[in-house]
Amino acid sequence: MDERIIKYCQGILSKQEQDRLLKEAYNDPVLKSQIIDYQHVHSLLELAPEKADSLQGHEGYGNFKRLVDSQRRKVWLISFSRYAAIIAIAFVSAWMLASYYFSGNVTEKQELIAFQQELVVPSGQRAELTLPDGTKVWLNAGSKLSYPSFFEKERKVFLSGEGFFSVAKNEKVPFIVSTRTIDVKALGTQFNVFSYPESDYTSVYLQEGKVKAYFPSSETEGVELSPEQYLIQEGKQFKLSTMDPDDLLWREGIYTFKRQKLASIIKKLELYYDVKIIVKDKDILDYEYVGKFRQRDGVMEILRLIQRIHKFKINKDDDLNQIVLSK
Repeated sequence: MDERIIKYCQGILSKQEQDRLLKEAYNDPVLKSQIIDYQHVHSLLELAPEKADSLQGHEGYGNFKRLVDSQRRKVWLISFSRYAAIIAIAFVSAWMLASYYFSGNVTEKQELIAFQQELVVPSGQRAELTLPDGTKVWLNAGSKLSYPSFFEKERKVFLSGEGFFSVAKNEKVPFIVSTRTIDVKALGTQFNVFSYPESDYTSVYLQEGKVKAYFPSSETEGVELSPEQYLIQEGKQFKLSTMDPDDLLWREGIYTFKRQKLASIIKKLELYYDVKIIVKDKDILDYEYVGKFRQRDGVMEILRLIQRIHKFKINKDDDLNQIVLSK
């Protein structure tokens, strides 16, 4: 297999080599299919959460490479471990065309291919990946990130869920995270964005550097954040608040709750594990809890740990995908 494909997916191919590869792929269906197939495998390698899964992912890549080198045909399906198979649905969702002008004696307009990719992290899992510009991204459970296979005039991604971004610095091309309500612009910085479709708010926490949050229709009226500032957007309003840095431990698979009421905890558990939690006795919602949970323990184990302190009954209906809490 063309080694340029591997370097391209890893984001280490030079701009000139990248342009040449994409131009070749535009006219070569075999090369185009190889790039698409390896994008599938590379994404799974990036998203595997456990060491064993990563090893399975590399084994799958080895099988894929041998098939391509020996048979030169498209690989439609590669088997992975039971975790890697469900961890991330990484696929090329559409083909997009980008215009590029070659410099030289003659200005010639050429069309290059850009893949619009969509990475989906199922409930109870998390993911880590590196974008084509070198930006590192951590995605929380139930999140979805859409991004192009290469950035040209802008670096823009679309987030649904929660993600932490360590942005590669490029003062000429700002990095923009677009959510269902607001955009967040950065040059080179580290920040967290929370914007699940089911949530009634979007939040931005700046760990390092500088970002600006704004509504797409009125960027000039946005809010610039300084390190350790936490911004919440509800409706048409922005407000600054505080956030415990421990809340970012989700990147390591740890959920932290400090004197949070069960009502707040339940909302997050529903988002993280894609399950409906029904509370029959409403006074249960006023219980407060302090603790840290491992993501991989699952929603039932987390509720059982809380149950040891605040006594209530737990009943799960797998058919309805719901959990009922009662006294």
